[in-house]
Amino acid sequence: MPRDSLVPLADEALLVLYANGDPAAARVLTARLGPRVLAYAMRVLGDRAEAEDVAQEALVRLWRVAPDWRQGEAQVTTWLYRVATNLATDRLRHRLRRRADPLDDAPDPVDSAPGAEAGMIEADRMAALQAGLAALPDRQRQAVVLRHIEGLTNPEIAVIMEIGVEAVESLTARGKRALSAALAGRREDLGYGEGD
Repeated sequence: MPRDSLVPLADEALLVLYANGDPAAARVLTARLGPRVLAYAMRVLGDRAEAEDVAQEALVRLWRVAPDWRQGEAQVTTWLYRVATNLATDRLRHRLRRRADPLDDAPDPVDSAPGAEAGMIEADRMAALQAGLAALPDRQRQAVVLRHIEGLTNPEIAVIMEIGVEAVESLTARGKRALSAALAGRREDLGYGEGD
């Protein structure tokens, strides 16, 4: 099928088309989901190279499972986030076994806003957020990123993390409180006024 006609299709329809031999469907689905999975893995791992590896491996696994995909059992995004979560968790465990140093701060994001000062403030805010996320326990960090950064619902996160909805609510609430506490004394440093 022509690529333009594939863009409006749902993720599951694209996966089925790929399984039936349409490589353009895989390109559209990769362009749609790849950046989201990469951003999620980056926030969980705090390391761009590792996040790229996780995102790539998650997508490779999606292509492998495509011929056996059972429609209606899970959303493609939920399945993909579950795989990415497992891969990221494996990497985090491997770090602990090696007694690696703490997660590095995320690289400063590119800011398209005009003005150097605005760019520096935004970079400081992102670095503070990434440092705050890195300080959270793994499960809290995963839940907070999936809920508040990726925008998934609690039931979707429960499926991804293989826990109950109540556990998701508890993890996100504790993670938010810990993140707020970690960033509380930095409002002025990060360029927030009293009304922000």
